Amino acid sequence: MNNIRISDITLKQKAAELLTFREKIELVKLLDRLQADVIELAPIKNTKADSLFIKSVVNTVNECCVSVQTGPDKEAIEAAWDALKTAKHPRIQICAPVSLVQMEYIYHWAPEKMVEAVIDSVSLAKELCADVEFLAEDATRADKGFLYEIIEAAAEAGATAITICDSAGTLLPGEFAGLTSDILENANTSAASGVILGICADNSLAMADACSIAAACAGAREVKAAIYPDGSASIENIVNIIKQRGNDIRLSCSVRNVEISRIADQAARMFTQEKSKTSPFENGVQSANEGRFYTADDDISAIVKETEALGYDLSEEDKIKVYDRFCNIASKKEKVYVRELDAIVASSAMQVPPTYKIEDYIINSGNVISATAHLRLFKGDELRESVVIGDGPVDAAFLAIEQIVGTHYELDDFQIRSVTEGREAMGEAVVKLRADGKLYSGRGLSTDIIGASIHAYINALNKIAYDEEDNE
Repeated sequence: MNNIRISDITLKQKAAELLTFREKIELVKLLDRLQADVIELAPIKNTKADSLFIKSVVNTVNECCVSVQTGPDKEAIEAAWDALKTAKHPRIQICAPVSLVQMEYIYHWAPEKMVEAVIDSVSLAKELCADVEFLAEDATRADKGFLYEIIEAAAEAGATAITICDSAGTLLPGEFAGLTSDILENANTSAASGVILGICADNSLAMADACSIAAACAGAREVKAAIYPDGSASIENIVNIIKQRGNDIRLSCSVRNVEISRIADQAARMFTQEKSKTSPFENGVQSANEGRFYTADDDISAIVKETEALGYDLSEEDKIKVYDRFCNIASKKEKVYVRELDAIVASSAMQVPPTYKIEDYIINSGNVISATAHLRLFKGDELRESVVIGDGPVDAAFLAIEQIVGTHYELDDFQIRSVTEGREAMGEAVVKLRADGKLYSGRGLSTDIIGASIHAYINALNKIAYDEEDNE
């Protein structure tokens, strides 16, 4: 029985660009629970934001290999490794075209130059990371002699996995199986023992699943697919084929087929949920951390690890402040839940001088009128104001603030709760905004829950403004 490794490429697809930071992390948690062998991440474009995302993924994943794609470029490889190096099972993926048309169009390189670049980049990646994959793009349109040559060169340079891609999406299952057999017979990869041959099939002809299985039957040992396929093979379909016919075709995989339908449905909801046309703040992802808690017996490393899993990048000083506050609360109650830890971060970490101050606000809402917000804020000595219609009173208030500031920040989370009882109960709001991949949390307290929400948003906004001024 031959075990097939399943490498998920959902977060590299174009559809994933529409997901929020939080939705991507929730998707990673689903894939980790599914026990996908590899979770692939897109190349780093925005160094600060993308690096923080990769580090958040690394802190979230338990056993899966985490792979980051990069081209044959020294700086890109080093940046990928810097973000990836704390992963339990890191992989650097060197991606390069191998067909004449793409080598010329993308890099303006001759074949000899491409072979040299692949050798150099794989060698550098191997010095940093034990697991290095060479991804041969547009391999199905490459000259076969050159394809064998560059595969051998990558293997000799230290690649532990080599993947051939049908980027054009033109091969039929039998043709993909034939190409796989040809490579295994003619490309000498014995210089690097244990090299895994993988395949990536495009679904242009609606045959990516069939091509993947055919290639696996021909000897490929890693298949790239997606839990939410967008022009790629489907993990759910491939796992179900192996489940039904695995004994006949001598294939197996480690993905948990018991949960796969439910997890695929959860992933699909993230991509297909309807968003409001008037509000950029809606987020359908619910927290998966509701029941997790900490006690007075937990040390600072456990608390810091949880804040990192939540997406925070705290300074050493703020880590100590958060832990001290946690200890104070944990000494008075048996359990401190993750939501409460969020509030601790909001109230204890990165307290800054206010850039924005609330002057006044008027909120109108009802069942027969649209919610409107009229806000006036001071930025320094300058008074700014905005009137906005929203999907609800809180949404209208947040949109008004955004219009005054002139920048949209992703609303990662919004929490409200009562902290006292009775008619004059105090309401607490926690707002989490994300800027350049970094999470900023604000807390507001008021008998007016809308006012608490506005204060929490401004609190988080002031932390962003302070950080941006500090980095200029």
